[in-house]
Amino acid sequence: MRIDRIQPSRRKRGRVLVFLEDGALLKITEQELLDFGLRPGDDLTGETLERLKAAAGVSDVKTTAADLIGRRAMSRAELERKLREKEASDSDARYAGEWLEAIGALNDAEYAALLVRHCGQLGYGPARAREKLREKGVPRELWEDALRELPDPAEAIDAFLRSKLRGELDQREKKRLSDALLRRGFAWPDVKAGLNRLGAELYEE
Repeated sequence: MRIDRIQPSRRKRGRVLVFLEDGALLKITEQELLDFGLRPGDDLTGETLERLKAAAGVSDVKTTAADLIGRRAMSRAELERKLREKEASDSDARYAGEWLEAIGALNDAEYAALLVRHCGQLGYGPARAREKLREKGVPRELWEDALRELPDPAEAIDAFLRSKLRGELDQREKKRLSDALLRRGFAWPDVKAGLNRLGAELYEE
């Protein structure tokens, strides 16, 4: 198949448009242009055309992957899921994840720590942080180290109770506060201990 003309895309930086004599259009990157040594007038064999399309497909997935993690941090599993949602093949999505890890742009351990710190800033406890790690596809072997980023549960619970207490600490108020803390992912023994500390603090006052 003969190449009619080649021109840079006006819409996407780094993209090159290859127009074939039969009216077909190939969207490739500058890397494929160099790797295949393409020039107007070249005749592409069927095999070369297929290899060019495959290489361009991989490059497109890599570009999409880089754009995705440039917008917000995410785990490798979440990135690959999003790429598959954009119709990337399993192998191309996996390759893009491996490539980004290799160049240091994707790191599940760093992302896990970042995610857990964010949970701590929102006042969440360990169970809620684990739920977020699972939801975002962080490998389970990274959870233990990441969860060390959470503040001390006792301190977090005490701060929450002081900020949310309404009037007397009666049974109804205790239930309201304990339910809120349990929803935030704190364990019942820690919640109970916090309520006892708050009660003692109020009694002393």
